[in-house]
Amino acid sequence: METLKKFGINLDNSHLLGIALTHTSYANEHNCISYERLEFLGDAVLELVSSDYIYKSKKLSEGEMSKKRSLYVCENALYEYAKELNLADYIKVGNSVKYPNKTVVADVFEAVIGVIYLELGLDVVTKFFDDLIVPYIESNVDFLNDYKSTLQELVQTNKKSVSYVLVHEGGPSHKKYFVVNAVIDGIVYGTGKGGSKKDAEQHAAKEAIDKCVGD
Repeated sequence: METLKKFGINLDNSHLLGIALTHTSYANEHNCISYERLEFLGDAVLELVSSDYIYKSKKLSEGEMSKKRSLYVCENALYEYAKELNLADYIKVGNSVKYPNKTVVADVFEAVIGVIYLELGLDVVTKFFDDLIVPYIESNVDFLNDYKSTLQELVQTNKKSVSYVLVHEGGPSHKKYFVVNAVIDGIVYGTGKGGSKKDAEQHAAKEAIDKCVGD
């Protein structure tokens, strides 16, 4: 995979790389293995490496560290890293899938991390993280334009669930507004108002993130 070689990583002889690039739709049609197990491993490895970097880089509180880590391992972030590798062009999907969506591409990036770890070790993963991801962190790139994804990462870390509840809808037809609560395990953590339900949900998620970090 040429795009990995620019980071000094050669997996040309790795059968695991082929698995990491195989979506479940393709695996089901061709009776082979998908990336899911490698994604599971890669997710854990990425969490370890990112946590280690954030812990050592600044003296942040536990909540601040969780927020920063979630920002740079959320789906939006993983998708951006994957684009640097042109991963979407390598993913094998079944006939039922026209093109891998953002979630799939992000998942495959984690699976590739899993392969690098298994084939080349943690030190190589760490260097890859330093070369590809740390520049985003040092530049303070804001992936939080999707606050919902980041909140989802935060609550999953603590094995909780989040839902969004519409509590009010008002305004004239040409200028409606919506009020939404972000509810985590039955408790309202944030309330947002916006010109659409999605916008209100984002505002509610942002408020919930701030409260989660403060707790």
